[in-house]
Amino acid sequence: MDHNVKELATRLLKTGYDDLPEREQRVLRRMAKRIVVSENVNEQFHEKLTFGQRLADQVAAVGGSWTFIIIFAITLAAWVLLNGWILPRREIFDPYPFIFLNLILSMLAAIQAPVIMMSQNRQTSKDRLAAANDYEVNLKAELEIMNLHEKIDDLRMRQLETLFNQQNDQILQLRTLLDKIDSQLGD
Repeated sequence: MDHNVKELATRLLKTGYDDLPEREQRVLRRMAKRIVVSENVNEQFHEKLTFGQRLADQVAAVGGSWTFIIIFAITLAAWVLLNGWILPRREIFDPYPFIFLNLILSMLAAIQAPVIMMSQNRQTSKDRLAAANDYEVNLKAELEIMNLHEKIDDLRMRQLETLFNQQNDQILQLRTLLDKIDSQLGD
């Protein structure tokens, strides 16, 4: 393991590299190599979807839209109108209690509900991936900020040391001048 990574763990996280979870180790390795941590979770997730999963997502997208609700309401209203008022005068397809309509609605609900649940479960998995990625990005940003603070503090300390050394040199020069002036006035 790179000494720089272990030093970062000790200096910034105040713990040994081997004591860290895999996720933090990965962030430290990427930080030491100056590699980007953020990833497009959407692309990663969608590349792994099977045909059935994509179909389930489409069904959930359509089934959860206003377009579907409006078309479904119009279809139900048309069904009730046709079978309740218009067709009873002729041959009855689905008389008043609308048993066939209830059967169709039950089958639709029985199929649509699990498909929507599958889609929601995938969305939850995707959200977990995004949260994990966000954590890594935030951790790296926090560590980078801590690292920058240390560098700025180090730079300030060096500047202060330089200023103190210059000030001491000036004080010594002033003393030398004062001693010369005193010796000239004393003569």
